[in-house]
Amino acid sequence: MSANVVILGATGAVGQEFLRVLDQRSFPISSLRLLASARSAGTKVTFRGQTLSVEEVGPRSFEGIDIALFSAGASSSRQWAPVAIQAGARVIDNSSAFRMDEGVPLIVPEVNPQAIGDAKLIANPNCSTIIMNVAVWPLHRVNRVRRIVVATYQAASGAGYQAMLELENQTRDVLEGRPAQPKVLPHQAAFNVFSHNSAVGEDGYNLEESKMIHETHKIFADPSIAITATCVRVPVLRAHSEAINLTFDQPMSADEARRILSIAPGVKIVDDRAKNYFPMPIDASGKDEVLVGRIRQDISQPDGRGIDLFVSGDQLRKGAALNAVQIAEVMLSM
Repeated sequence: MSANVVILGATGAVGQEFLRVLDQRSFPISSLRLLASARSAGTKVTFRGQTLSVEEVGPRSFEGIDIALFSAGASSSRQWAPVAIQAGARVIDNSSAFRMDEGVPLIVPEVNPQAIGDAKLIANPNCSTIIMNVAVWPLHRVNRVRRIVVATYQAASGAGYQAMLELENQTRDVLEGRPAQPKVLPHQAAFNVFSHNSAVGEDGYNLEESKMIHETHKIFADPSIAITATCVRVPVLRAHSEAINLTFDQPMSADEARRILSIAPGVKIVDDRAKNYFPMPIDASGKDEVLVGRIRQDISQPDGRGIDLFVSGDQLRKGAALNAVQIAEVMLSM
């Protein structure tokens, strides 16, 4: 079965990754329409040997469409998702607009594909949430996770293509003796680390941290899991990393955790203690799998219920475009 597909936000970093993922996975497409704002309309894009012209999104843009992949931001999603659904399309939205809405499935295909059902609107989770959940869920299925403590090391790619360019330009400027000029991100990104650039709430958690907590509760269908997060931007172009500490209901050995993760979908073990070789964003960039390593017993929990992990995953692929395309694949198979 093939589908008529539209990409909203086709000229952005995630939109461009959508095109690469669709092509690499041989997604069955009858027709492909590319949409963006008026500013990007007319841009030429090559896909499977054909040159396509990006169109300005409008009220009739979704007629005849089966699957709409959205990557244009929350305000755009709120405006155009109802239009697409009214036209008969099923929308997979990469923004934060609908993730916590009741009745809107929030999907990581390796975790909860059954929750898609016949929903017309499906939300793609936050990138950091996806990367963490791919690694944690296989363990949780075997031995329920009671608590998650996670610290993220998030690349510039999470803030979009312009943030990636800013990091490149700032690095060049600093090395050549010129001051860094923050424009996209609030602080100097080159040679610096700072708290994630999302708004901080009254509870002291920034929005990225709150997303990881609430979205994981929804995806796992278990709001009782205790979760705390600290999210940080680091001077890396692409791919996020996370240090994850888990507490289980029952004792879990590092060997058992490694065995479970070695056969888990979407996971690749990178855990060579002898060579001190573990997940790195440079290795995760452009890859579909979440790299998992530093698998070890948490010695601060003497009852054997604690495990530590370190993971890296490509924010533009598994953290965004790939996850959405996998959702579309599940939809076509149902």
